[in-house]
Amino acid sequence: MKTSAYGTTGADQPLTPMSIERREVGPRDVQIEILFSGICHSDIHQARSEWGPARYPMVPGHEIVGRVTRVGEQVTTFKAGDLAGVGCMVDSCRTCESCAQSYEQFCQKTPAFTYNSTEMDRKTPTHGGYSTHIVVTDHFVLKVPASLDLAGAAPLLCAGITTFSPLREWKCGKGTRVAVVGLGGLGHMALKLAIAMGAEVTMLSTSKSKEADAKRLGAHGFEVTSDKGTFKKLARHFDLIVDTVSAPHDYNAYLRLLRPFGVMSLVGVPPEPSAVAAFSLIEGNRRLTGSSIGGIAETQAMLDFCAEHKIVSEIEMITASQINEAYARVLKADVRYRFVIDAKTFVV
Repeated sequence: MKTSAYGTTGADQPLTPMSIERREVGPRDVQIEILFSGICHSDIHQARSEWGPARYPMVPGHEIVGRVTRVGEQVTTFKAGDLAGVGCMVDSCRTCESCAQSYEQFCQKTPAFTYNSTEMDRKTPTHGGYSTHIVVTDHFVLKVPASLDLAGAAPLLCAGITTFSPLREWKCGKGTRVAVVGLGGLGHMALKLAIAMGAEVTMLSTSKSKEADAKRLGAHGFEVTSDKGTFKKLARHFDLIVDTVSAPHDYNAYLRLLRPFGVMSLVGVPPEPSAVAAFSLIEGNRRLTGSSIGGIAETQAMLDFCAEHKIVSEIEMITASQINEAYARVLKADVRYRFVIDAKTFVV
């Protein structure tokens, strides 16, 4: 199936209209007409080949919401007309230990990622959500609750699950004190989710200008980390810190904000390794962890949780012709808080 899309042919090339081939619908496939596609910072990293050699031509996008238009003869969980979502993966081996435990993101044979990857045959390139249609095996299609704003729901497929997963793993809930570091695309989702889980949530930011927005989004507290007194004031205060920042910063200073047995979970990816002093962990048996996306079952649980609590991403809607401008604005942190592309505009 010929499909209209926006993609790039090289690391130094802009995103432009292109036509790609989608496979015919197989027995276990779901064909989706894409309605909205979010822009994730990782789209920029991969389009520019900043995370290792990239595959071109590349059509980015792994925050996809749309409507089912056709299903294969063996598909029983979806039908034409259903709302559906696709996140960061479109397949895995489904037989290894990780897949059997619903951790498809850690497939021992490496998952088929939504773009800049291949299908599990290791030959057929995958292309993402900056397009009008996509065909995905049914196990990797998510049910999008109709009660959610569909454009605002698109970033949940990456930003939502990336922050939901560590909050859930480390038992965020009533009686816990949680800090979110950085009020951006990931940080604002971590803030909303942690509040909905019942935690007391403090936003930590380098900029005082973010305070009003943090409070509007429900933060119980706001502290400026460019003020060194903040770290003394909040020492041994938090049970959990979700660090969403991708710029270099001192992990040791934040670790000292944890209570004994507290956890700091990294979801941001600074460009260079960060030094961690042993005593930052040893004092108080603190834990420094990382968190990736979730598996398919956990991603569905996240969508259902968001529907129950009326949570979606704060977005700015754009057209396909504005993608390159949006990329430049993301790099300047000039978005509150996620760009979402209207998929109708992929047709030139």
